[in-house]
Amino acid sequence: MTIITREDPTDLVVRPMRPVRRTPAGARRGPQPHRPAGAPLHYRGAGVLMSRASNRRKKVTPLATVVLALVAAGITVWLGLIAERAAPAAPATTPPRLAVVQVQAGESLEQLAQRIAPDASVGAVVDEIRDLNELKSTTVDAGKTLIAPVG
Repeated sequence: MTIITREDPTDLVVRPMRPVRRTPAGARRGPQPHRPAGAPLHYRGAGVLMSRASNRRKKVTPLATVVLALVAAGITVWLGLIAERAAPAAPATTPPRLAVVQVQAGESLEQLAQRIAPDASVGAVVDEIRDLNELKSTTVDAGKTLIAPVG
């Protein structure tokens, strides 16, 4: 069979064409089965690619061990120095003696703490008063009696 085409309006070109092979209507395209129907499948390997790199461990030399130990020691000392500088100078302490005090008119718990323990940390004294008297908040009524550390 040949095909006649016009490449130029004046020329006719004749080219040979391969014959078309017709297949029956029910024929399947693609690879043909290699096993009879009902036979079990045959697997060729796990389908997982394996690395071809060497899996041998490299030997750790004594020099490398010493260098790593020195680096670890240096980091430990450095972190210790940073922690020492960041630590508070002295923990906030409250006076050891307790007394019963009365809240004056217009006085807050912070002002009461400054009045009864002027040398101690105000926050620590307020926390101690709240713990001793089981107070939920820092508001107090005038004339109320409280147990408080004094000093």
